[in-house]
Amino acid sequence: MGAYKPLDHRNQKPSSKNPGCFLSKPVCFWLVCGFLSLALLHLLCCAPAATQQAVFSPLRQYINNTYSFVSSVPGEGIKSCNYSEGTWVWAPGHARRYNATECNVKERQDCLRNGRPDTGYLDWRWQPTGCPLPAFDARTFLSAVRGKHVAFIGDSMARNQAQSLICLLTASFRYRLLYRDVGQQKHNFWSYAFPSYNVKVSYYWAPFLVRGKGKPEDDSIKENHVHLDAPGDRWAADADTIDVAVLAAGHWLLNGAIYYNNSEVIGAHNAPPDFTYTKIGYAWPLHMAYRTAVERLSSGRPRTVVLATFSPSHFEGRPIDSPTACTKMEPYKEGEKDLEWIFKEVRDVVYDEAELARARAGGDGGAVRIEVLDVTKLAAMRPDGHPSVYMNPNPFEHGVPEKMLSDCLHFCLPGPVDTFNEILVQVLKRRR
Repeated sequence: MGAYKPLDHRNQKPSSKNPGCFLSKPVCFWLVCGFLSLALLHLLCCAPAATQQAVFSPLRQYINNTYSFVSSVPGEGIKSCNYSEGTWVWAPGHARRYNATECNVKERQDCLRNGRPDTGYLDWRWQPTGCPLPAFDARTFLSAVRGKHVAFIGDSMARNQAQSLICLLTASFRYRLLYRDVGQQKHNFWSYAFPSYNVKVSYYWAPFLVRGKGKPEDDSIKENHVHLDAPGDRWAADADTIDVAVLAAGHWLLNGAIYYNNSEVIGAHNAPPDFTYTKIGYAWPLHMAYRTAVERLSSGRPRTVVLATFSPSHFEGRPIDSPTACTKMEPYKEGEKDLEWIFKEVRDVVYDEAELARARAGGDGGAVRIEVLDVTKLAAMRPDGHPSVYMNPNPFEHGVPEKMLSDCLHFCLPGPVDTFNEILVQVLKRRR
């Protein structure tokens, strides 16, 4: 047999016969389109939700990654996405991405393990105004921080987000637990490695960001003693190894403390009645805590410092031991509930300190890149996402007691806090 030669269209004569199809090509094309349309309609109308999620999630991810807005160098004409403004939209199965028990989250945030029966809080996604937010993709995150040490530093909301990130990553990639404290501190100091990308993710318990003694270490102590001029001991010791730092604090400073500078008392906020120190409120100490932390991270290697804004609680005026402290089962709609002024003020502190840090670092051209992760509004709209009484296993196993502790601050894992990390990915992908 001779060698294959492609047909030369210039030597071919038109033919009225089509040996490959007993119908004309246009008819075949429209029949195929009709069949695919019917199949798609059947999937939308009749298939189980899990099947729909499996089929459409990759498509949504592709569309989001392809058409998402990116931040750019000024003047390049590409619009930045403001992820802090938007609404929660119904998206069945969007947040069902990992088993919290398998990724060793703090037991009080493992709501499904603790028997929470309503799972609708897992069926919402954050839709920023005017642009999409891609679903979390572990490969994208690890690519953005390849070869780097990512550290979360701060209070229990920083830990909530850090554990969310570990769960999202370990669900897809091989990992090693490098270090974990023992006993009651096992969730407060730990580090994981992801060898395929040479990435390390750590969490440092530092509820004031700066050096603090008192209730964070021993709940029986009546007051906190906070040194505003000294960063937290454990994270500061490792600061020179950190490439990406996520700072989150606020709740403990709102609660109050006795504050020091150069080992001398300078004032207090919400101090016990028998103390007569000058009242200095919470805003100025919060400014100083962020400033001291950022200054410690502004020396040495080039790095990215992300300042996370305040994530509000939803006790709604009820006591912490009320079984009805937070029982709402859907997000707030836009305009349904105003953000409290104190939460706005604490968020503004973060923005102010970010601007000052950028100025000290020499603007956008400095070695230290300062970013803000604004989660205040999206968190404030999710009263349904907290463990509530399901901070403990099977709370109603023996009836409904008159008093029962409720967690209306932290989020269930999986849950709304995963969105913090979806936004963090986009923040880390930005070009200067």
